[in-house]
Amino acid sequence: MNYELFAFVNGWAGRSSGLDAVARFTASTAIYLLFATAALICVHAARQRRHRQLTLVGATLAIAFVAATAVSGLSHELRPFQTHHVQQLIPHEPGVSMPSDHATAAFTIAAAISVFLYRMWAVPLTIVAVAIGAARVYAGVHYPSDIAVAALIAAAATAAVATTDHLYRRRAGALTQTTAGAAR
Repeated sequence: MNYELFAFVNGWAGRSSGLDAVARFTASTAIYLLFATAALICVHAARQRRHRQLTLVGATLAIAFVAATAVSGLSHELRPFQTHHVQQLIPHEPGVSMPSDHATAAFTIAAAISVFLYRMWAVPLTIVAVAIGAARVYAGVHYPSDIAVAALIAAAATAAVATTDHLYRRRAGALTQTTAGAAR
């Protein structure tokens, strides 16, 4: 089913020069605009002195990077253009396909900023992440499962950091109350 969905999406490549141009841009360049947007959002958060939340965003990105590296090390799935006849719209080195680094970064940025900083960014950042992932399938360099695994890594990393932060703050609050009670 993974290949069939890939073949359906990638089968549209090469039919419209306009759509191909949008896909090339989205698959290869949009991630840099997302990074710039995320940096501006983080600068704004820093000016608001949201340092703890910024640390959580950084921790989420680090955990997602480690998880993606581990999954890539365990995966043996080659890129679509290495094993099938595809319409490859952007150049890419051969190698392991899963997970998509671009999609992992995009989904993790969307999730971390939305959960830890500003919920209002959830929809626009997620739309960009989905577009980047879809464009990489359309461009012939990733399978749909590579994008799905990237989204799962982002969700798991965000959930792990949010849960850890919640438990830490709950425990710190309990310790503060215990210490205050003992001081009486």
